[in-house]
Amino acid sequence: MSETGQRFSTNAAISWYRSPIEPDLLSSLMRRSDLRGTLQTLGHLGYFFVTAGLAYWLFGEITADNWHWSIPVFLAALFLHGTMGPFMGLIAIHELQHRTVFKTRWFNVFFESVYAFISWSDHIWYQQSHSVHHQATCHTAFDGEVLLPVKFSLKYWQVWLGLLAWNPRITWLRMKMVWNHANGRLQGDWYQHVLPESDKTLRRRHRNWARFLIAGHSLLAASFLVTGQGFLIVVFTLGTFYCSWLGFLTGVPQHYGLNSNEPDFRLNTRTYTCSWLPSFYYWNMQYHLEHHMYPAVPFFNLPKLRQAIKADLPPAPHGLYATWKELLWIKASIRKNPDFKVEFQLPATSETTVTGASG
Repeated sequence: MSETGQRFSTNAAISWYRSPIEPDLLSSLMRRSDLRGTLQTLGHLGYFFVTAGLAYWLFGEITADNWHWSIPVFLAALFLHGTMGPFMGLIAIHELQHRTVFKTRWFNVFFESVYAFISWSDHIWYQQSHSVHHQATCHTAFDGEVLLPVKFSLKYWQVWLGLLAWNPRITWLRMKMVWNHANGRLQGDWYQHVLPESDKTLRRRHRNWARFLIAGHSLLAASFLVTGQGFLIVVFTLGTFYCSWLGFLTGVPQHYGLNSNEPDFRLNTRTYTCSWLPSFYYWNMQYHLEHHMYPAVPFFNLPKLRQAIKADLPPAPHGLYATWKELLWIKASIRKNPDFKVEFQLPATSETTVTGASG
């Protein structure tokens, strides 16, 4: 493949199927709320900074006399802090970019930048990429954000290191990518496609954001060291790079084992349901099918949207255990038979059979 982005086509004109819903009800579900946005956003950020502060305080309390209990408690606090890390990046930024979190538009823009800075996220690229992903979900000629079949492996110790602790190689690769972007170097067909060299203004914004990330985090890290508070580098500068287990468990099911090149979100996007705590972390994106069908509905109304169109949707597993039992069954079936397909029946109202592609 070339590095000029020619692998992907533009102007996808896909006639998507969307489950019918009464227009007035849809209009009410699309209403934004500054209150709901504030509760979620400040709760999310509050969790991150409170657990950072707790880990920082416990680190300072470790002594030769109490290490046998203080170190395990400290590590538990660091684990809690790191668990939020994956959700501080493109998960939170995702909904803010849809401009559906807050009714007041600039609140969305402001908190998008806050999250992007904390998490070292490339939200300039993501703005371009995710727009195409929604227009052409899992269509191989257009969508480079999600390429099916989705693949994952749990057989390497480095994977578990990143899920349950910290994989320094992943951190290094992220920092290296930001450095390359700051110097105007983009790798990969998809980056070249959504940030074309012909768009000088967009390329400049992208480069300047990467430079801002490097300069801002470097200044903060230097100030932490100068003031003798070097551990703040662990909980802030690197605070979104470890303990990614829950982000992995919640995120992989979105499209795993489903179909490419189908004009029906029910064939390429999965919903599962879960308890309130993963929902809080994940901004209700477990309702991923509903989100793709009606992306203008705010995250806090996705459960209501599902209830409104549930009769026209496939059944959803409840809980991460049931969801991953299904995913691992699919993975094992594919290992035994590379041509394995998942088949399930859509509601009778649709008169359509779903065939899942190998994952």
